[in-house]
Amino acid sequence: MIEYRSIEDLPELAGETVALRGWIRRFRSSGKISFLVLRDGTGEVQCVFVKNEIEEEVWETLDSLGHEAAVSVTGVVRVDERAPSGVELTATGVQLLGASEDFPIQPKEHGTDFLLENRHLWLRSSRQIAIMRVRDEVIRAIKDFLHHEGFTLVDTPILTGAIGESAGTLFETEYFDLGTAYLAQTGQLYVEAAAAALGKVYCFGPTFRAEKSKTRRHLTEFWMVEPEVAWNDSDDNMALQERFVCYIVKRVLYNRREDLEALDRDISKLEAIKPPFDRMSYTEAVEFLQANGAEIEWGSDLGAPDEAKLVEGRDVPLFVYDYPKGAKAFYMKENPEDPRTVKCNDMLAPEGYGEVIGGSQREDDHDRLLERIREEGLPEESYGWYLDLRKYGTFVHSGFGLGVERTVTWMCGIDHLRESIAFPRMMQRLTP
Repeated sequence: MIEYRSIEDLPELAGETVALRGWIRRFRSSGKISFLVLRDGTGEVQCVFVKNEIEEEVWETLDSLGHEAAVSVTGVVRVDERAPSGVELTATGVQLLGASEDFPIQPKEHGTDFLLENRHLWLRSSRQIAIMRVRDEVIRAIKDFLHHEGFTLVDTPILTGAIGESAGTLFETEYFDLGTAYLAQTGQLYVEAAAAALGKVYCFGPTFRAEKSKTRRHLTEFWMVEPEVAWNDSDDNMALQERFVCYIVKRVLYNRREDLEALDRDISKLEAIKPPFDRMSYTEAVEFLQANGAEIEWGSDLGAPDEAKLVEGRDVPLFVYDYPKGAKAFYMKENPEDPRTVKCNDMLAPEGYGEVIGGSQREDDHDRLLERIREEGLPEESYGWYLDLRKYGTFVHSGFGLGVERTVTWMCGIDHLRESIAFPRMMQRLTP
């Protein structure tokens, strides 16, 4: 019995007879010779069937196969320098394992809504496979970097009674007899507590924002990594973010270059991502934007067009730091040099991809934090434990959140976050 092999192994098996299992990417026939492109998740290979060299039963089976049918193919591995992998299969047999009739997605233009309705099948396309592989590499790089930097992973709750961001973007649910619970917008408050125990920590998981936005930069469910470091101030925080992003980009370039090329990504744009990153205060950013015709006023948060204008012509990300207090979350450290602002930063990716990281030094003064909680109208009883961190051994600490989907979108050079996660959740989409 011939052992089943993976397509990725074939370059090392030239001359050997092998059996493969996978799905039919493409099929065409001239009447005397047929070409079947098989994929199995590790790669693709062209299988060539010559009619007068195979059994008639095999040829008849070929005629019955549909796009994306699951099949087993046997044959001899042949070197072919024209093939993407350097080999093809001179096939002698084929067996239908799972029929596929009238596969909905054909090699033609389909509308976005149609593709999203069939997302479970759209994932099989070569484009989506390449994006998912880049996403996997980004996540591996995140974890490897933090492990080597001495961080400890701390799992934070998804159901919470305390909010970390705007109250207007919460998903609510009733929690037994305890009242309302919320799907977590962030794990940050909890990793702040863990940083007092372990020094350098991070959480990594899904987060939720009930933001009524239909832009290409928003999802209602997305994945975020949130490192938190004891004794890091705002400058230390930005230095860590810079090293972090450079490492991720380097890993993607090294391990997923072929996938980037399959996506027609301009790789030179990623190769340019090296330290140091550019820096600009919020006040300087507003002055720059106003000088270039923007109507933004000091005190307003930056919008997507503003961010795009700020990175125009830049090869590396831009740190915009020290935003107005009123535009940012309650937990950010008041800037002693300008109490109107807080010690925070956004990292804006080049090419107009916008914010990929938001970070800040946290307010470590108990009374100032309590004042901010009251200013925001937040329920003090829900934050008693959080205030305790400032009562029992308060400490300077900083952290940030990196959005996986925004990072993958930037790495891949694609237009919309919905392609950067397998099953996107948006305002008007809950299935599949």
